[in-house]
Parts: sequence; C-alpha cells; structure tokens
Amino acid sequence: MKNLKKFIIAFVAVFTVFSCDEGFEEINTNPNVPTTVTPDLLLSGVIRNTINDQVNEAWSIGNIVVQHTAKIQFVNEDRYLWGERSGVWNSVYGNLRNVQNIIAASEAAKPVQNNYLGIALILKSWMFSVVTDTYGDVPYLDATKGKTAANYTPKYDAQEVIYNGILADLKRANEILGTSSETVSGDLIYNGNLTRWRKLANSLRLRYLMRISNKRSVQADLQSILDNATLNPIFENNTDNAVLVYQSAAPNQWPLYTARVGSFDEFRLSKTMSDYLTSVGDPRLQVFGRPTEASVTAGTPVIQGIPNGLEDTQALSFNGGPQGVSRVGLTFACLVCSSPAPVANASRGLLMTFSEVQFILAEAREKNLITTGVADTYYVNGINSNLDYYRAIVPSSYGISLTLPANYFTQPSIAYAGTQAQKLNLIARQKWVALFFNGLEAWADWRRSGLPVLTPGAGNLNNNLIPVRYIYPQSEQSLNGANRAEAVGRQGADDINTQVWWDKN
Repeated sequence: MKNLKKFIIAFVAVFTVFSCDEGFEEINTNPNVPTTVTPDLLLSGVIRNTINDQVNEAWSIGNIVVQHTAKIQFVNEDRYLWGERSGVWNSVYGNLRNVQNIIAASEAAKPVQNNYLGIALILKSWMFSVVTDTYGDVPYLDATKGKTAANYTPKYDAQEVIYNGILADLKRANEILGTSSETVSGDLIYNGNLTRWRKLANSLRLRYLMRISNKRSVQADLQSILDNATLNPIFENNTDNAVLVYQSAAPNQWPLYTARVGSFDEFRLSKTMSDYLTSVGDPRLQVFGRPTEASVTAGTPVIQGIPNGLEDTQALSFNGGPQGVSRVGLTFACLVCSSPAPVANASRGLLMTFSEVQFILAEAREKNLITTGVADTYYVNGINSNLDYYRAIVPSSYGISLTLPANYFTQPSIAYAGTQAQKLNLIARQKWVALFFNGLEAWADWRRSGLPVLTPGAGNLNNNLIPVRYIYPQSEQSLNGANRAEAVGRQGADDINTQVWWDKN
C-alpha cells in the first residue's frame, strides 16, 4: 500500500512537471514587448534624436566657438575653459545602435530592403563624421558590435580610415537607393523621397571630400560626382535641404522652445557676427539678433552683439549691461523669451542645405578642384539661397524684411573680386554666416580652412588659442582605457588644442 502511494505521488509529480512546461515560452512571452523592430519604427527616432542633439550642441558650443553667439554670464565655454563634453559621443553612439539595427533588418529582409539600407548608410556616415570631427580618432569598424560580437571595448580607428568608410558608404547609398520596392516610412526629412536622399548622399560626399582636401587629392572624386547629374544628383535648390521641420505642439517643437528664459538669455549675438552683418547692410542681422532693450526704450532700435570671451564682470557690464546687448533672434527663441511668444516651429533642425553646397562648389571651382560652373555664380547663389531659406521660414508676424540693399553685391566686402586668397575669404565668410545654428559644422569648416579669421576673446583661458577638438569622455578611460591610450599615442595629447588628422598641416 505504501509503495502504491509512492508511485501515485511520483506519477503526479512527473505529470505536473511536463504539464507546466508545455507552452511555457508562449505563456511567458510578453506580446507588448517586441524582440525585433522594423526599420520604419526606428528611423524616425534616429532622425529626431540626432538632429535635436545637433541643435543643442550648436546652442551650447558650436555657435560660441565660431563667434556666431557669445555669453554674458557663466562664461566658461566662451573663454575655452572646456571640461569633458560627452554629448556628441553619447548621441552618436547611442543612436548608431538603432542605425545598425536598421542596416541589419534591411539586409536580412527577403529581398533586401535597399531603400532603408541606403538611408541608414547616409545617416551612419553623417553621424560618424560628426563624432570623428569632434574628437578625432574614434571607434568605427568595431563600433556597435557589443550585441552581435560581444565587443565591448572597440578599438579606435584613425580618422583617415573613418573618412574612407564614410565616403564609400555614401557612394554605395547613392547607388542602391531606389533599387528595391519597399515604401519608406518614418522618414522625417524627405517623407520617403529617395531622389532627395540620393542628392543628400552626393552633397555630403562633396562636403567630406572638401573636408579632407588638405590631406590628399580629391579633384578626380569631386569632378566625377559633377560629371553625371543623373548618376550622382546633388542639391538643386532649397527644396532639397536636409532639415527637420518641427511641429507647433509638444513634444516635437523647436528643441529650445521649452528652454528656461534665464538659460537661453545667457547666450547673446556675437559682436563678430553683428559687426559684419551691420557693415554690409545684411538683413539676416534681424533674423540672428533682436534690438537691444535699451535701444528700443530710447526709440532708436539697434542690434548690438557682445565680444566673445569676456570674463564674467566684463560680460555682464558690456555696453551698460544685458539691456544693451542683443538677444538671439526670435526665430530661435524660447516660449518665455519674448512677448508675444515666438512661433514654436519656425526654425529648422539642419543637417545640410543647398546654400552650403553652393559655397562648397564656389571654393572648389576657385581652387580649380573642379572645372564645372563658375565660382562667382556659385557664391552669389549661396548668398541668395540662404536669404530665400529665411524668407520661407521666418514668420511674417515678426515684421522682418529680408530685402537686400540695391548695392549689396557691389560692395567691396561682398563683390567677388580680388586675388584668389581674397575670393576664398569672401566665400568662407558668407558660408560662415549661412551655417548659423548648424551644429558643429561651422567649427569644422573653420578648422579646415582657417577662414574667416577669428580672434580669441580677450579673456580667453586657452593661451590665445581657439579649441580644435573635444577631449575624450572620461568614461572611456575606465571602460576602454587601452584602446583610448593607443589613439592618444597616435593622434597626440588628449586636449582641446590637438588637431585632428584632416586639420594637421
């Protein structure tokens, strides 16, 4: 009897185990937590996150270091007392994981989804250019392989290797876009227009070829792009601009719209910018800055910037104090920065514009790196297209006239004349103006060309040197120390004055 009871207990136990195991995985799988995500759901997040981060980096450093804006208090950034700045690093590598997921999903699809793949390669190329231009040598070939290859300490690649990869990926993207049939969704830039993505790929190729033009011959590559507009289309007008158009409702408004007024108003228009635009009667001055409160009260509105790099007391007292210094333009302002409130989605998040492409071509033609077109025409087109861009986005309620003075293009400081060096300076100055609020791009272009000539602020704390890179994030010392040390040994001291590869003489 006892043995029978033991048998029954054992049988029930075994039966229970097998019964509980049956369908175990199905029961314990949460249908609301997917293990894979399709490219369309990833694409919009990557675009929004990276471009918003670029806007914020322009506000906090990019505009300051190239003297588009300056600070009136908490002036460390403007005096080049830069500590660790990991925002670009975290943004790029954090979002690259999803770019790589798009690439993997596109390549795994049957048939391969070349349209998503091409867009992902373009975003990957742009993002890597931002991080390598900011820090120099960075993880590239081994990047984003933590999940697929358990590589949590990626080696740093030389910047030349990274640029070779960037240019190859952009060329491949141009070639494969439109060769598959899937409709692209989640595209916040071009709404699935593949021709415009191809134009962006080739326009970025022009940007990056010029970026490395001091290190190797790029003439043949530049010309090959321009020789066949069908195979290698580039931007033709402002409708091709790669920009993120914001919405009027949260949470997709202009990223600075919700900024604290105190924080936003620490940043003012730079005297370098206001002096130049005032001297040539350029109406973009009214877009980039607002009349000082003191001048409005006096009935004689004037836009007056502040010199970069002043120490705290000087900055707060310049021209009689904050009321004598122009705030950043209403188009870029925050909700509580003006009365009436600015329009929440007037400005754009910039990746690349037709105006920039025209200035690239003007410089390339002036240097005889290309034989296509006329440098003077490209130069004038660059100015006019940037004005047209602002005419299209600045609300009429702001009362800003963007009509050029009749003599604008005949002024000695604007007219395309003089020596080659003088002409290159004209191109660079206008390109510098057109790159306002375009992330760190104006800084990268200034480092490459040395133009326009910028003078460090009087109170700078960097031995009269304008910084030329960010230091590596401190987390890399503890998490990836050996590879970081190897990069420093190859590139040079990990400080803000060590030039990156394409910037070295």
